[in-house]
Amino acid sequence: MKKMMSCQEAAWRWGISDRRVSKLCAEGRIPDAYKEGRRWLLPENTPKPSDQRIKNALYVKEPTLAYRAKRPLPIGVSSYREATMNYYYIDKTLMIKDLLDEIPKISLFTRPRRFGKTLNMDMLRVFFEDTGEDTSFYFRDKTIWQCGEKYRRHQGKYPVIFFTFKDIKFATWEESLEIIGLLFQEEFGRHMELLESSRCSDFEKAYFQRVLSLKASSAELTKALSKLSKMLDAHYGVAPILIIDEYDTPIQQGHVRGYYDQVVTFMRNFFSDGLKDNTHISYAFLTGILRVAKESIFSGLNNLNVNSILEERYGAYFGFTPEEVREMCRYYGVPEKYEEVCDWYDGYRFGNSDIFNPWSVINYFNRKCEPQAFWLSTSSNDIIGEVLQAATPEIRAKLADLMLDRTILTPVDIGIIYPQIKKNPASVYSFLLMTGYLKIVTKEQQYNGSYLYHVALPNKEIKLAYSKEILAEMEEIVSYGTVSAIQEALYMGDGSRLQEELSQFLMRTVSFYDTATESFYHGLLLGLFAVLAGYYAISSNRESGTGRYDIQLMPRKEGMPGILIELKTAPKGSSEAQLQRLAAEAIGQIKSCSYETELQRQGVDQIIRYGAAFCGKQVQIAAELS
Repeated sequence: MKKMMSCQEAAWRWGISDRRVSKLCAEGRIPDAYKEGRRWLLPENTPKPSDQRIKNALYVKEPTLAYRAKRPLPIGVSSYREATMNYYYIDKTLMIKDLLDEIPKISLFTRPRRFGKTLNMDMLRVFFEDTGEDTSFYFRDKTIWQCGEKYRRHQGKYPVIFFTFKDIKFATWEESLEIIGLLFQEEFGRHMELLESSRCSDFEKAYFQRVLSLKASSAELTKALSKLSKMLDAHYGVAPILIIDEYDTPIQQGHVRGYYDQVVTFMRNFFSDGLKDNTHISYAFLTGILRVAKESIFSGLNNLNVNSILEERYGAYFGFTPEEVREMCRYYGVPEKYEEVCDWYDGYRFGNSDIFNPWSVINYFNRKCEPQAFWLSTSSNDIIGEVLQAATPEIRAKLADLMLDRTILTPVDIGIIYPQIKKNPASVYSFLLMTGYLKIVTKEQQYNGSYLYHVALPNKEIKLAYSKEILAEMEEIVSYGTVSAIQEALYMGDGSRLQEELSQFLMRTVSFYDTATESFYHGLLLGLFAVLAGYYAISSNRESGTGRYDIQLMPRKEGMPGILIELKTAPKGSSEAQLQRLAAEAIGQIKSCSYETELQRQGVDQIIRYGAAFCGKQVQIAAELS
């Protein structure tokens, strides 16, 4: 069977209007074109027919790529029908093939926000749902249709139950439960035929009416999935498909707003009753940002198939692949912009797939290829703030170290329970990875079969988002006043004031038992100095002269001083005099090893050298200007 395309797709390729393509088909000028319902389909490789209309020779000119009529970009569009008919759409329908090949009973897909979860779930709904109308034309020009009758026979054959919890973001459980009731009312209302069904019992219809009239209790609402699926199965003789989008949004809000136990109790009963051993469900597809652990939500669901960002399966279906972004660049007439798009929005790794942030890429093209951090303002990050407030100084220093384009080695837990995030601050790395703030660079298998992951910042956008959102949250721990005072002392070469500010900071925030090695203090200072990344290019442990300096601050603007810092640690019980001698030795090391070489090569005239000696919560600073 030939691969077909719609009039809209032909119009994109040929640089003419949809109406003109339809007219060419109606005139019989497109070989093998045929009409499906109200629209024409034509072979995908059909060349553009010659234009036989008479024109003034001065105006007979094929439009250039940059000036052809282009499809608008689907910003904020989550309807599959609308996206495919009216906007530039990247075909993700092979996801349907993979699902039908795997035949999973219950699938959970976890991805960061704005990575196409809702649009993909709506695609599944449109493909599978029996609406009484022919919806196959939404797929006849897509890749799934060319995969054969094995897959086409599932199109439009199932009743579907569809819920999206993405907008349940309220301050109280009572408000959230009210909205859940309204969502159930709306979904039950889509299946009014059940009230007239001779295959459904009177007591089932009475329950249905209570949901419609918003008179069902909280306990009764937890039965919504099992009741509705059973009635649909009885009426149609086909078990329905269940789709729940952003299942964990109410759970996150419950944690932030203080009603976590209530929402988890409801959700546990809701999913257990509706999914566990439910023979009236053909397939169930769920999406969320986190996979909330089985023991708290999906209790007893042994057939739950979790597809996180660590899994190879379905890796290319959420977000854009490099090939898809290259094609967008060509389509919008800016192939030379591909590298810039990579720098700003690439870098994610879902399984073995290299992925771009789709929300940001779409906005980039929509804003005439002006790079910005579009993803930054799409959601709140209350959980991140909570985690950082509980983080140890060492963890905060490592997070700040990411700004220097380094990696962190960490285990990853995809089964995070929200209350445990605060109890276990080390889980911040897993949380940041799952929510899109980190990427996996490499992984190392351990002797027990588990993995450790090297994680880093994905791209320029996240680096900017990180500095604005995450480091801003650190102001609760590292006050703006402290940062300003340290910054001023560094600028002025004021070793005494820098020592005073660091001493106060260590006394307020650092446990004596956390202070042991030079690497600890090294990370701590990098965490503080990362806030200055707008003024300095910060690097550490790099070769310069005849050795490797500890920390260097290369000024980004002419006229600012360059800064070198060498660290020393002393054994427990060391005196102030001993620390002073170590700080002086550090200054001597900077000079004897010519650590200034790199700064001088870049034309930095004024250089400030700092020697810092630590012992527990004590610090001595020596400073020298040149």
